[in-house]
Amino acid sequence: MNATRPLGFWLKLVDSLIDEQFAATLEEHGVTRRQWQVLNLLEQNPASEAKLISGLSPFFASPDEPQNVTEHLAELVESGWISHLDGEYTITERGHVSLVKLSELVDRIRSQFGEGLTEEEYATTVSSLEQMARNFGWSDAETD
Repeated sequence: MNATRPLGFWLKLVDSLIDEQFAATLEEHGVTRRQWQVLNLLEQNPASEAKLISGLSPFFASPDEPQNVTEHLAELVESGWISHLDGEYTITERGHVSLVKLSELVDRIRSQFGEGLTEEEYATTVSSLEQMARNFGWSDAETD
């Protein structure tokens, strides 16, 4: 097929490939991508379930994942990676050590999908996608 494929094709394909790579890599280490994201949020500050739900809401679009963070939190508490006290979740030392190791793996994935692009090309791609999202009404409440 010689026809140029449309933007939507590439967006969906790259998104799917990124999700697959993250899932495979993280699941090898007993954690889901959402749990890794929970750990990242808690590494910054302890948080309530409501705050975690708010911070993770853009990522819960997959039908294979629970549509709330409760199940992920329960598994992380059970594993000893986070603790829950007085309505607030906190990352534990065990969770911190695991997050550091997982972050190294994630950094390798991120490097892999940027291979063959200069830093400028990568930055332009990200900037272009952000502008396209804004053209359709998206707004990053944290920076706007």
